[in-house]
Amino acid sequence: MSPAENGASAAEVRNGQCYPPEEENGKFNPPSCSSSYSLLDLSQIPLHDNDKLRRVVTASVKGFSIGAGLKGGLALFSILARLRRTRSLPPGKIEVLTNSEAIALAVKETLRYGLFLGTFAGTFVSVDQIIAALGGHRRTARWRIFMAGLIAGPSMLLTGPNTQHTSLAIYILMRAAVLASRCGIKSKRFGKYCKPLTWKHGDIFLMCLASSQILSAYILKQDSLPRSYKSFLNKHGGKDLSILQGVKDIASGMPFTDLKSIEKHYNSLGVKVKLDPDMKIPCSIIHGNQSCGVHGLSFFFQAYKRALPVYLPVYLVPALIVHRQGLKKRPFSILGKGLLGTARSSLFLSVYCSSAWTWTCVLFRIFRRCTIPMVAIATCPTGLALAIEKKSRRIEISLYCLARAIESFFTCAIDAGYFSQFKNLKRADVVVFSLSTAVIMHCYAQEREVFRSKYLNVLDWVFGVPPRPDETPRKKDS
Repeated sequence: MSPAENGASAAEVRNGQCYPPEEENGKFNPPSCSSSYSLLDLSQIPLHDNDKLRRVVTASVKGFSIGAGLKGGLALFSILARLRRTRSLPPGKIEVLTNSEAIALAVKETLRYGLFLGTFAGTFVSVDQIIAALGGHRRTARWRIFMAGLIAGPSMLLTGPNTQHTSLAIYILMRAAVLASRCGIKSKRFGKYCKPLTWKHGDIFLMCLASSQILSAYILKQDSLPRSYKSFLNKHGGKDLSILQGVKDIASGMPFTDLKSIEKHYNSLGVKVKLDPDMKIPCSIIHGNQSCGVHGLSFFFQAYKRALPVYLPVYLVPALIVHRQGLKKRPFSILGKGLLGTARSSLFLSVYCSSAWTWTCVLFRIFRRCTIPMVAIATCPTGLALAIEKKSRRIEISLYCLARAIESFFTCAIDAGYFSQFKNLKRADVVVFSLSTAVIMHCYAQEREVFRSKYLNVLDWVFGVPPRPDETPRKKDS
């Protein structure tokens, strides 16, 4: 097999330059540059100062483009949805922010996230090269990338010095834990202890656990959820806040605070409802005069319409970045897969939201009561909807939701008087994020096979990984 076929480069590095392989005793020496290796030594090849500076600038620009592209794409779709929503607002009702203020805020957030990822990439590459130059390539190979990731982590502060990113930090921590567990599964020493982590349906199990906390908090304690995520749930949960308050009152065993507001809400929809203040289960609060089954079906179609605009940028924006080369050769195939993925993920979200209300109604009717534990139990099987998603996306979604569930859980626990010492910690999110990125970049350097290829492609594209020779020039000269 030729070097071109196996992905290797038939070249030898001498004094920072690549040369063709030399012939010795009638045979060619094996290629010494490879684009695929388990130990990523980013500074293995000596670089001139201009090359080092170019690599830092290139990584910074690419990091900025990813951060600004992703945040800007999501902001664009959000603004378009806002403009459409403002046109349908009833007279006299206005948004908290004007359209111009919302656009200015979106541009500001886009630039902040671009600077965040651009600075992270530039700092990571700079620290990697500085440590390699001062301590030697091979002597620092085992810990240099970890240190570079750790030092680059505080770049998160560029998104806003007073902006907490607990959810993001916990999510990155979950990603680091997954990569570490994959390394443990490979390990002869820790492989037997990590075997339970190979369970085929572990992602769905995590989603069910996360759903129990997230959806319970959505109904009972929304303040424990991040503001943006709370807004997301309120939109796709499809229920007025007065309805949620009514369910919370009956689940908490408290007198109803305002049944009139619920009746008024249904009257505004053209449905006349008279609620019983002595009710034991909140089905009439949740879906008025509809039966549980009819409500679940009608809610599903409404939820699907709401879900489509959410997943269009999720699939199309990365397609423009990750598959930018393939779009020129096979645009219809890539865009077709993106649209199919959008339809499938929208189906997941609509089934997830509609089944949440269906499961609660079913359980409440079976046991003829509504309590806080019943709400937590009823929302747990909602996570089974994740089985609709593509297998490769399930772990991503479950970890994303688990991060929010963990944050919500600890917020509830702290408000209840537990873990009160954590209230005094400032910017713990930056510390967690920095440690997590250090672990991730360390795995990227030394255990590349635990990454999915699409992530490796993006990381390699950003950091400009050079081919590594089998022998350093210093070793060859000796």
